[in-house]
Amino acid sequence: MKAITTIGIDLAKNSFSVYGVDAKGKPVLQRTLSRSGVVRFFANLPACLVGMEACASSEYWAREIESLGHTVRRIHPRYVKAYLLGAKNDANDAAAICEAVQRPNMRFVPHKSPEQVDIQCVHRVRQGYVHSRTALINQARGLLAENGIVIRQGTAQIRAHLPAIIADESNTLSGLMRRNLASLYDSLCFLDRQITEQEDILKTIAKENEACKRLMQIPGIGFITATILLTVAGVASNFKNGREFAAFLGLVPRQNSTGGKTKLFGISKRGDKYIRTLLIHGARAVLRSLTVGRMAEGRHSKWLADLVARRGTKRACVGLANKTARIAWSLLAQGTQYKLAA
Repeated sequence: MKAITTIGIDLAKNSFSVYGVDAKGKPVLQRTLSRSGVVRFFANLPACLVGMEACASSEYWAREIESLGHTVRRIHPRYVKAYLLGAKNDANDAAAICEAVQRPNMRFVPHKSPEQVDIQCVHRVRQGYVHSRTALINQARGLLAENGIVIRQGTAQIRAHLPAIIADESNTLSGLMRRNLASLYDSLCFLDRQITEQEDILKTIAKENEACKRLMQIPGIGFITATILLTVAGVASNFKNGREFAAFLGLVPRQNSTGGKTKLFGISKRGDKYIRTLLIHGARAVLRSLTVGRMAEGRHSKWLADLVARRGTKRACVGLANKTARIAWSLLAQGTQYKLAA
């Protein structure tokens, strides 16, 4: 068998398809591996280029295969689709990945270090608790509304009024309903404690990490946004410039241009929705400071005021989030400090 130079592997839970080619691009390998046989297979191969889709478990397998001396490149599944020939199955997917990873202009997903994966884990766990708390609050408000009791929206409103409603015997709540609402309130308190615990972990990480300290100097970035930016930025040199990083986060306009006519629409919304939301919320907080006069005077404030006047508050929030992402890339890539323009 000729020497294998490039391999595409289709990841799964238990059955892994691999497809390999030689230096001339001729297929020389196509087989299926069990989960236990993946490491053994790559350990017996000379160093080669390995491509895989950036999906669940890809971080783990990238680390394992690279530790055996191979070079691993992860590709977004959207970019692999164009190279799929024939029907979709594991073998054809592996062949498409092998073809895609050889393209000189292919875009690859940056690897994360184990520390970055751990930080991302804290964010995902916290995000799950927040979603559960929101669902619980909506359920409690719905049950109360069915009994003629209406509470304003917001977590603070439920915390403030639900215990008193449960204890008030003059309302129309039955004993069974009171017990269920009390159970929901206990669950709410539990989720609040869990969210606070995850946020304390993130605060500690931000306090001890030099890059997070520099990121938090940017208006609109707090400890939550700084720590998650640290995980998605990967190695900052993977991005050519700040605009490429902003495009990676889905904060640049979506295009539909042809025949020399440029058409720009709303943002592309690619990348991680969670990070994009944090950046836009941070930008909204900065604009709120501008409107109430708490923001320092200077070119930055004037630029924001002009942007709001021209495009409106919501578009200005997205524009500021885009600029914040570019500044964050500059701080991470060049190790500089943020300085607000005078």
